[in-house]
Amino acid sequence: MDANELRLIGLVAAGGAIGTVARYGLTGLLTRGDFPWGTFAVNLSGTFFLAFLFFLFLGRGYLDPELRTFLFVGVFGGYTTLSTFGLETVHFLRSGQYWLAGVNVSLNGGLCLLGAVAGATLGTMLGGG
Repeated sequence: MDANELRLIGLVAAGGAIGTVARYGLTGLLTRGDFPWGTFAVNLSGTFFLAFLFFLFLGRGYLDPELRTFLFVGVFGGYTTLSTFGLETVHFLRSGQYWLAGVNVSLNGGLCLLGAVAGATLGTMLGGG
């Protein structure tokens, strides 16, 4: 691994730390009652800001690779992966790849939910709560 790769890993780690602390704080602040409002707020704000910044920088024609790694992989990756899912789906839609957008929504929204059900079922069967 060269020095540049190590630098990028450090940027991802630093950004991820910022994103996860922000997610923890906002989720704790907003989650009240029976519905996970904090998780919803994190997913909505992360999706909005990731797409906003991505398309803002894209429109300007340039985004420094280190800043892109820090923000998009680190900060937003630590904050919410739903933001990346949303951005990728919008990319498919904007480029006319509607079938890929549908597959992405189906797999991430449907199959991953089934994965959570399967994991919960297996964990319960093996002695969990």
